[in-house]
Amino acid sequence: MPQPSLPSALAAVALLCLAAMPAHANDTADTSVRDALAPGWLGLYSTDRFRLTTGRCKDCEAPEQALWYFNDDMIAVARANAAGYAPRLRAQEDVRAWLADNHATPRDQPPPLLWIGSPHVAEGRLQPEGQLTRAGHAAPLPVTLTPRLSTNRAYAGDSSIAFFAAGDIKARGVLREDRFVIRTLWPKRYAMAAAPASQPLATGTTVERLVRAEQGGARAGYAVRTLWRRDGGMQPLPLAGKPALAFVLNGAQGDDDESYGGHFAVATGRFGVGGEWDNWLVNNFYSLASVSEKGIIAATLPMDAYMGDLNSGQAWYRPSYMLVAVLKDPRVPALYQEAISRVFSHFYRQDFHYRHASTNCAGINVETLRTLGWQIPRLGGEAPLKAAVALPYMAIKEVSLASGQSAYDYLKTERTELLPFAAFNAIAGDLLQRLSRGGGRTGLEAQLGEDLEALLFVRIPQYPSSRAFGSDPVLSLREYQQRAPANRAEWKIVPVAPRVFPAALKDPAAPREPRPASSRATWVWSGVVLTALAAIAWMIARRRSRSRPPPS
Repeated sequence: MPQPSLPSALAAVALLCLAAMPAHANDTADTSVRDALAPGWLGLYSTDRFRLTTGRCKDCEAPEQALWYFNDDMIAVARANAAGYAPRLRAQEDVRAWLADNHATPRDQPPPLLWIGSPHVAEGRLQPEGQLTRAGHAAPLPVTLTPRLSTNRAYAGDSSIAFFAAGDIKARGVLREDRFVIRTLWPKRYAMAAAPASQPLATGTTVERLVRAEQGGARAGYAVRTLWRRDGGMQPLPLAGKPALAFVLNGAQGDDDESYGGHFAVATGRFGVGGEWDNWLVNNFYSLASVSEKGIIAATLPMDAYMGDLNSGQAWYRPSYMLVAVLKDPRVPALYQEAISRVFSHFYRQDFHYRHASTNCAGINVETLRTLGWQIPRLGGEAPLKAAVALPYMAIKEVSLASGQSAYDYLKTERTELLPFAAFNAIAGDLLQRLSRGGGRTGLEAQLGEDLEALLFVRIPQYPSSRAFGSDPVLSLREYQQRAPANRAEWKIVPVAPRVFPAALKDPAAPREPRPASSRATWVWSGVVLTALAAIAWMIARRRSRSRPPPS
């Protein structure tokens, strides 16, 4: 498929097309290409509750700090009644106060900002010669791919086109004159019209084993398994219209030695009439302090964009796994979505920072779920006692206090808030062993126990491309050390540029960010060292005074 002679980023094309973009799908004769906000759903919210714009919007409800990250990219913003936040509270304090004020009941407030990236959606069958064949009598539509980012080390190729040519696809992109420029690709065959017959885990089998099967499943086929159903039925359970709360675990990359821990996200939405779940909203936390080599920006975004963006999509560089709680009522996913939207507003304002060892994709989501009342089982730190020794050892070895503090935080941090796989396992186990049996106590847990109809495990293979295939993520820091080269100089890493947050956007009245646990440990060790030095100095002085001859 030929590459387009376009600017280096699709955003530039999107901006040119925004003014001429059709307002509704009915404005175009060809219904296989439609507006990104054509009648339908984004997560739990109808698309008419949003409007398309860019981060340069001057009349949006989203915080100006959030808009800054998407200056020249396409976003959907809430038209009214967006989820707010309390700017003088810390993120979790804000969620706790909001929860109490609303008696643990969602207020039907959509996210203030969604990262959409593209103004149009096209559907059809992708052909190797660079065309999209469409239903009915519509002529084939010429297509090209948005360019590869210069920092992205792999990209779609012939194997990718063959993979998507096996069935109808959904693509997000830009319709430009007679050509559609594709930014995301999604196989429509992934729809789940019905949950399969119940196939509970056998004694001794765990969700961990499902994830690790077939070496992580990067090359395996797409598969859905029903782990539990309330009715215990053996007939397929129709899913159309049912609300869902989903937990997404992305595996380890095959070409990045920093990625073995994988990634974690939480999604909310409703199944479409044919069991579609591409429009669920994924809450994706990534570091805002650097410019991702793949163009990833922390955001709430549609599932097909999260997985299938040609540069930033998770499915292009590792396998993924999903645990789907199928519900009879949308109150639990709605409560989570409104809470995490508040957390995102604090995150964009840099009220707190993404820290790989203490406040990462798993930690932010799991902490929010716990604030909402779900007592996800805690596992403790991997080696709390070793952490105390690791701080001074690594600081001296690496001649870097930051290295010592990082080692301490990795070993001390609660594992379900550190390792994506640990979070995924703990949530799966709690749903299967406790909440599905009515073990929830109050609030969110009780609601989950009442509303849960089925639990699905979904395996999502890696899209074929020029990138190496990934595998399952690690479940411990020790496993990480076993996979990564012993010599850190041999690690495969892509250097990234820093993203400098404008000082003018920082709110001086924002609450101070809590210090990581290593900061307190550093003070303790500093006290120990100073005390030891003082004792040594005292002993030396005393010895010298004893060795002096008495005055004559």
